[in-house]
Amino acid sequence: MRIAVVGAGAVGGYFGGRLLAAGHDVTFVARGRRLAELRSVGLRVRSPAGDLELPNVDVTDAPVARAPYDVVLVCVKLYALDGALPIIRSLVSSESVVVSLQNGVESVRSIAGVVDGARVAGGIAYLSSSVEDDGMITHKALHRMVVGELDRRNSPRLQALVDAGKSAGFDAMLSPDIQVDIWTKFVRLSAWSGLTAITRSPMGVVREEPELRAMLRDAVQEAFAVGRASAINLPDAIVDDMMAFFDALPPSAKSSMLDDLERGRPLELPWLSGAVVRIGREHGVQTPTHRFVAAALGPVVRGSAAH
Repeated sequence: MRIAVVGAGAVGGYFGGRLLAAGHDVTFVARGRRLAELRSVGLRVRSPAGDLELPNVDVTDAPVARAPYDVVLVCVKLYALDGALPIIRSLVSSESVVVSLQNGVESVRSIAGVVDGARVAGGIAYLSSSVEDDGMITHKALHRMVVGELDRRNSPRLQALVDAGKSAGFDAMLSPDIQVDIWTKFVRLSAWSGLTAITRSPMGVVREEPELRAMLRDAVQEAFAVGRASAINLPDAIVDDMMAFFDALPPSAKSSMLDDLERGRPLELPWLSGAVVRIGREHGVQTPTHRFVAAALGPVVRGSAAH
């Protein structure tokens, strides 16, 4: 199996590094500073599951000559997806499968706009990791990849990817309904990201302050209502389940969007709270909490470098 990983950051670098270390044929697609780092010092991961030092990785910003690939894992940040779409299109053949491991609920549709929809599958990354200023990937907890066909069938191509993941030492599984799983993560992440970023506070502060806790629950409820209006069969208990999940997190837990905000990086806000508002408007669902989050964080959505 030949695998292309588009985006070699906290998600793509971690999963791609594990696959490469297990002997799989992996090419990383990167650009700018990240491309230079991987070329000069290789891929480095610090992890409770075992550190990685991969000094020689196959990394390029022009992967067309090496195409096509059996699997293309799309791991770029959501604000970089439009720029990556021509590259993704150049990597596939009629036998390839493209799997987005991005946040949000709109990536699959965007990718299917440039690649035959039959070549596109859904995916989720459950991973707590970040890229440090020196290029090191720091993995803190969780390393699960969930994938599934959009028509909910079992497929040999995704089973092969799951088997490769298991051989690489991370949790990999097939989903019987990947759209439900994608939306479930979206409901949780949009609320968690929005409330921790807008307060510049970890989850312990948000859940213990009564007014903020109420806003957190409202954010979950709004995203749930938008999902249901979008014909996604989200479970009735999702709001209570999400609040129980937040209560179980360490008090110091931060969302990746809060981490990006603190580091002055661009935010995925338009595809999280912004998407809840946008899709809610399409279906006539009111989303006042997410509308407030999207408006309040709007001035910093492009990162500090934009000012």
